[in-house]
Amino acid sequence: MLFTKKLAAEKRADFRAKLKSGKLLQFPGAFNPLTAQLIERKGFDGVYISGAAMSAELCLPDIGITTLTEFAERGHQIARVTDLPTIIDIDTGFGEPMSAARSVRAMEEMGLSACHIEDQVMPKRCGHLDGKEVVSTEAMVQRVKAAAEAKRDANFILIARSDARAVEGLDQAIERMKAYVDAGADMIFPEAMQNEKEFEAVRKAIKVPMLANMTEFGKSRLLNKKELENLGFNLVIYPVTTLRLAMGAVDRGLDRLLKDGDQNGILDEMQHRRDLYDLLRYHDYNRFDQSLYNFQVGDTPR
Repeated sequence: MLFTKKLAAEKRADFRAKLKSGKLLQFPGAFNPLTAQLIERKGFDGVYISGAAMSAELCLPDIGITTLTEFAERGHQIARVTDLPTIIDIDTGFGEPMSAARSVRAMEEMGLSACHIEDQVMPKRCGHLDGKEVVSTEAMVQRVKAAAEAKRDANFILIARSDARAVEGLDQAIERMKAYVDAGADMIFPEAMQNEKEFEAVRKAIKVPMLANMTEFGKSRLLNKKELENLGFNLVIYPVTTLRLAMGAVDRGLDRLLKDGDQNGILDEMQHRRDLYDLLRYHDYNRFDQSLYNFQVGDTPR
């Protein structure tokens, strides 16, 4: 409630302007609103909401069985706590072109700054797994056109993701991505590039802003910020990093709790209560509450 000062439209306008800055923007993934608030406090440029992370949080695989409603609700919960722009993954758009249009409109209404839509068939797979299939270029062009026409805020960024590199090869994937730009995509997301030369080839071939996915344990080497800047990329996402960090710590902590029978040996690995309260701005809420309820009830009749 007390966190944000910017309207959704302001965040979108800021985001579009920053994409022209020549600086590489870093968007770590947030699997809940509290993580988004920490990402902002640390000084990152924006927040990313991963479909894989949202699915995992529901204990579901990333195969497109989570729903538009679940994505939109989580996106709203995260976007509302930060003044940073927020990008959300909408998989294949939850259906045919009309569904893609509805999905984009829903994300815009929920306060998101951008979304990306991909060219896989349903059921989809994680972008860095083998065995993916993609729809025809024509079918994806229809998705992108419908999604672009659904936007009401011109500053809402529509990102087209292509998974075609693993299916059709790099050259054909580049031709697809060019068609997606012509259909109305504001940014391109080339998924699962094999090496730096492939990132470079995509960047040279396409003129709109470009997003790099630096997910752990995937097809691409984890390039650092300077390398991506030198390649000419505009934005990098770290989609599941925070969830993996959190779950790794929880896994190890539960093992210690079973072994030791108490938490004394793992207190130093935890976020202290005072730090959590600081992140939640407990004191600000207390001051806000006292400013409203500072009157005295007297005996004077009305």
